[in-house]
Amino acid sequence: MVRGRLRVLLGAAPGVGKTYTMLEEGARLKAEGRDVVVAVVETHGRAATAALVGGLEVLPRLASQHRGVELTEMDADGVVARRPDIALVDELAHTNAPGSRNEKRWQDVLDLLEAGVDVISTVNVQHIESLSDVVEQITGAPQRETIPDAILRSADQIEVVDLAPQALRDRLAEGNVYPAARIDAALSNYFRLGNLTALRELALLWLADEVESALKAYRAEKGIDSTWEARERVVVALTGGPEGETLIKRGARIAARSAGGDLIAVHVSRQDGLADSHPGALAAQRALVEKLGGSYHQVVGDDVPRSLVAFAKSMNATQLVLGVSRRSRLAALLTGPGIGATVIRESGSIDVHIVSHSRAGGRFTLPRPGGALTLRRRIVGLVLALVLGPLVTLLLTAVRSDDTLTSDVLVYQLLVVIVALVGGIWPALIAAVLSGLTLDFFFVQPIHSVTIDRPLHLLALALYVVNGLLVSYVVDQAARRSRSAARALAESELLATVAGSVLRGQDALAALVSRTREVFGLTSVRVLAEGRVVTEVGQADRDDRVTTLPTGTHGTLELRGPDLAAAEQRLLAVIAAQVDAALERSALRQAADEVEPLAQADQMRTALLAAVGHDLRRPLAAATAAVTGLRSPGVEWTPADRDELLATASESLESLATLVTNLLDVSRVQAGVLAVSLAAVDVDDVILGSLDELGLGPDEVELGLAYALPAALADGVLLQRVVVNLLDNAVRHSPADVRVRVAASHFDGRVELRVADHGPGIVADRRDEVFVPFQRLGDTDNTTGLGLGLALSRGFTEGMGGTLDAEDTPGGGLTMVVSLPVAGVSVAGVSVAGAPVAASPDPAPPEGAAS
Repeated sequence: MVRGRLRVLLGAAPGVGKTYTMLEEGARLKAEGRDVVVAVVETHGRAATAALVGGLEVLPRLASQHRGVELTEMDADGVVARRPDIALVDELAHTNAPGSRNEKRWQDVLDLLEAGVDVISTVNVQHIESLSDVVEQITGAPQRETIPDAILRSADQIEVVDLAPQALRDRLAEGNVYPAARIDAALSNYFRLGNLTALRELALLWLADEVESALKAYRAEKGIDSTWEARERVVVALTGGPEGETLIKRGARIAARSAGGDLIAVHVSRQDGLADSHPGALAAQRALVEKLGGSYHQVVGDDVPRSLVAFAKSMNATQLVLGVSRRSRLAALLTGPGIGATVIRESGSIDVHIVSHSRAGGRFTLPRPGGALTLRRRIVGLVLALVLGPLVTLLLTAVRSDDTLTSDVLVYQLLVVIVALVGGIWPALIAAVLSGLTLDFFFVQPIHSVTIDRPLHLLALALYVVNGLLVSYVVDQAARRSRSAARALAESELLATVAGSVLRGQDALAALVSRTREVFGLTSVRVLAEGRVVTEVGQADRDDRVTTLPTGTHGTLELRGPDLAAAEQRLLAVIAAQVDAALERSALRQAADEVEPLAQADQMRTALLAAVGHDLRRPLAAATAAVTGLRSPGVEWTPADRDELLATASESLESLATLVTNLLDVSRVQAGVLAVSLAAVDVDDVILGSLDELGLGPDEVELGLAYALPAALADGVLLQRVVVNLLDNAVRHSPADVRVRVAASHFDGRVELRVADHGPGIVADRRDEVFVPFQRLGDTDNTTGLGLGLALSRGFTEGMGGTLDAEDTPGGGLTMVVSLPVAGVSVAGVSVAGAPVAASPDPAPPEGAAS
């Protein structure tokens, strides 16, 4: 029997159209004459999906009882007995009812495939086993129903049913995915724009990896070794040297230039196991690669360049990044072409980047202002004089004749110039003297004697010495100027670095100290302020010389290491000034952090005083006018007029009493400082208390509270004032026959309380105006609120470390969203222990939800 084929439609989230696409495909295949049945489909109440089901044959399900509830599942045996060409099976990751033959629906599908039935099924990326923890991290909702990756990868065909995140949110808001009661919570939790974008990327990347695996299998099967540039794959070769960080960042930039580019780092180690790199440096570079989203690999091979090229070809790489060789030209001349040249020759169609790097060969240090030529160059020059002199003499004596004296003189003169160019004045002087004596001994009559019997010979020897001195002087001056220019360049780079470090802000001090230790070759550098160590880099040795340099008015710079030259002391003065500026900046930042709570308190106090000033004037004026009218001796009031005036006075005085109650609630904010009392607050209790205060019942308010809602970090009294004000506004502006919805949920460490009405709403560009004091819809009577307004509500909320924002209500209206941190999360330097953050099933879509 031929095994059936499995085709899976993969979606990023519920509602993208997987089920609809599956049913459309079933209808198309049926129209082509194929025998298609619906084994199991969940329409979730969607009319368009149900209409498509109506045109196909639907097989009956198996019914069972579990704890008094009737459950229905796909009848796999019935499908096999019916033997259709194609069976449509929705929700591949679904868990079957207890007592079923198989625990999971995908196991039923395997039985159908073994029976020779082709299957078209659907699954969401959230249900892929290897991605379930990533999805939970993104959405905050755990996934209980998963399907093994191996089962999904074994499918004959996998297709992504894609829908833009905003389009999916629009579908959800229009009621095309969930019932109206669940729309608000879904939009604000699982179906956030960022969540959907991340889930969409996960789905596309998972399928891209699957496609890549299939491509590798095909290339291996067909023996294809050439590179197929389906997407950029950048391989970075690491040696463990200091240039590794530069190469990794360059490779990451190259990979980022094309969508979906891969960054791959590789280190080739020798087969004999001998250490040829620094393990610590490789570990740090591996961490950097993974931080940039790349992968790290290590291969073994004695022939490094060919192993590197073989690895790049096996990864189907399009780019190969190498560092420029750290070998000298002489070493390259003696040992042949380096790794870079061999890789370029062997790479074939792979582009090779040879990257220059300033850190190769050692760390950045300032050139010493001392001698022009280094001791190494002098030694090399002396060695050339002592080695090339005898070699030249052997060569010239072998072809010596009376006619070759002139050429012999020129050859020795060239030797003196070469030694002067390499080693400077002293090796050139030695070479000149030795060359003159050698010429006189081997080539000038009488041979084999150093007798200078003619003044011309003495002049020749003097000319050798003079020429050597002149050439070496020019070389010495050129080297001195070159060193001065290099030092000036290094000093400029150092000054630009320290200035930029201060401008960058918080890490300026650490950057300055680290750079100072590096460029001056010190063992340790630390900054002290008020007798304490602010920052320190390096490990001090007891034998190190200690140099202390005041930075100004804020601290001291302590240096440990070798003595510093006068020119370096000048640079240290500049660095000390920058350190002082960084310390001052740090002190200002600390002062700003201390002032921030006072600024928040002042913001709330300003809103409070403005609201109180407004609300006191109006009810006082109304009450005064009513009482004054009643006491007027010249006016005869009818009983109805007297009752109306008394009602006006009573209403105004009640408004004043309520306002005074609010002021007493915030009496702890007197003296210009708002001392908010943060604690773990049960949001459910606050909502119920607010409903009791306003006298609202089930006919006016609908509650949607999440299960196991964690406590919020808030001031209970202030939070109730906010909720009362929001509820009062929502009830006032909602139609009489439509209930206000109050929902509470949590996501990503925050508790959200949403008060939604179905009134006229507010256009998006005018929403900020409602948070300006006294922006009311109507202000002509005493029933439009207390006058504290949404401005005071936002001020209270922000004082508690939260936010208050306005959003559209799906279907029309306005939703006010109060967001507060979960208790136990540090806010503005305050941490309050509370209920643990418990995962709530409310924000998540139903397990096995399909579209």
